[in-house]
Amino acid sequence: RQNNQFMKQAVAKLRYARMAPRKLRLLVDLVRGLPAAEALAQLSVSEKAAARPLMKLIASAVANATHNFDLAPETLAIKTAFVDGGPTQYRWQPRAFGRAAPIRKRTAHVTIVLEGEEKTTEKKEKIKKEAKKENK
Repeated sequence: RQNNQFMKQAVAKLRYARMAPRKLRLLVDLVRGLPAAEALAQLSVSEKAAARPLMKLIASAVANATHNFDLAPETLAIKTAFVDGGPTQYRWQPRAFGRAAPIRKRTAHVTIVLEGEEKTTEKKEKIKKEAKKENK
């Protein structure tokens, strides 16, 4: 991965994931720094429940990068990925002698930043020429 002026970034966020941040961080640490395709392959063989929402998030980030920023999908790599805690929902569990114990249902916010190169300019110019021909 080279770091030059042609590298651009695309961001995708998963907010209020109904999963503990600690569980999501295990897999985010696993895929941080990997190419996007390799990260998806790693998560597809993981047996952890957190793998499924992370796969969807990475796929969404790739789609954002290719559609919104015109980046080449084969050059995309996970530059930064982090998990923050979201709001905690409290439920109450009845206990002995009339007491109640809290059950914390945690949520998480996951942010993934992909970095990659733009598609080659030759292809862009070709597409523009074709569009002009169609408009005439």
